[in-house]
Amino acid sequence: MPAGRRLLVLDGDVGPWLPPGWDVVPQSDGGLDVRLAAAFAHAARTAPDAPALLVGMDTPQLDAALLAEALSPARRTGVDAWYGPADDGGFWALGLAKPTERLAGRLLPGVPMSTPDTGRALLDRLAAEGLTVGRLPLVTDVDTIEDARHVAAEAPESRFAACLRSIATAQEVTG
Repeated sequence: MPAGRRLLVLDGDVGPWLPPGWDVVPQSDGGLDVRLAAAFAHAARTAPDAPALLVGMDTPQLDAALLAEALSPARRTGVDAWYGPADDGGFWALGLAKPTERLAGRLLPGVPMSTPDTGRALLDRLAAEGLTVGRLPLVTDVDTIEDARHVAAEAPESRFAACLRSIATAQEVTG
């Protein structure tokens, strides 16, 4: 997906798995709500006039085609935020057209994470800020082995599906 910058907020060390062209910053301390707010704050500091889209690492089925239409220039007009719902009630993506540290601090801290109401709470915060929200497609994020099997079936040619098959094969051999 074309992007002006790519930022990875990481708890750990960068490995050879990271393609070129990514800026890496350490993940902040705190709960997920606080860490997400800090990621947006960092994005706002490094590129104050650029939009930012935060995507969770537990959606390996995502590809550029899934995002291209929803984030196309024609569909961005008049949109202040983008929300990607997950089928478990959470969210897999949050975008801000004009991220600021202040806005991120008002939107995310205190939102209960990993609950069936996480998405609703975030949408309520976006509405309370008066933001016009564009919807991204509903997807499954991978929290359980059942989720992993579902996602692998959705994207059977992906590296994720291949990895899951290799684990299943190894378990059969050693089982």
